Amino acid sequence: MSSAESRWSRGAALTAEHRARLAAAGAEPEVLERAGLTAVTAPLPSWWHQQGNALYLGAGVELAESVVSRLALYPFSGVLLAIGSTLPHLASLLIGGDEALVFVGPGTELTAGDLYCGAGSAIVLNGDTVATRCAVLDARNGGAIVAAPDQLWAANVYVATDDMHRLEDVETGERINPYGATIRLGRHVWLGREAVLTGHVEIGEGAVVGSRSMVRGQKVPSHTAVAGTPARVIREGVTWRGEDTP
Repeated sequence: MSSAESRWSRGAALTAEHRARLAAAGAEPEVLERAGLTAVTAPLPSWWHQQGNALYLGAGVELAESVVSRLALYPFSGVLLAIGSTLPHLASLLIGGDEALVFVGPGTELTAGDLYCGAGSAIVLNGDTVATRCAVLDARNGGAIVAAPDQLWAANVYVATDDMHRLEDVETGERINPYGATIRLGRHVWLGREAVLTGHVEIGEGAVVGSRSMVRGQKVPSHTAVAGTPARVIREGVTWRGEDTP
């Protein structure tokens, strides 16, 4: 028995209710199946199950002690966490309120990454995602970050549904920055170093976002390369490969 398997007490497989909730948030059925999720019964705080929270881990998957200790700093309810990859280098996973949902599919590596999921919000990574260092994902105010499989993110990528503070018009008091936005990334997306995605964003399949570019409230077409602040299309009809060959 491995250390990961011996540390956690396991219960039943993913329930139909939780499977449906994950799917509705953007988790792909075949990825959920591949994750092999089972419920964790211990060690968790006494209030965890009483408040209707659920934690599922894939076979052999373990969360670091430091991540778990910060995860449960204060009570919340109706939270669903499903982690299908061992994330030994994850810096933090923080829950900001009730009904938050986080799914991390198999084949994901978030080196020194930070995940924050606020109340009623969702972070869904459908697996085979590599973030080389210090990626920050922040979903709040009912917003969502949903990434299809096969992502490559360079260092210091920042993906946030909201700006964390209200920006408003002086005369009308109307909010003018995003609130509870949705960010979606298609398959096979490459985000360059220090790329920023914020507000309502859709990144198409096979797209490339250049280093230090900002995509804010924009739709990036499939198989295009964009760069700049704000990002603009600099090349159409592109694809990319993980290997660095001539």
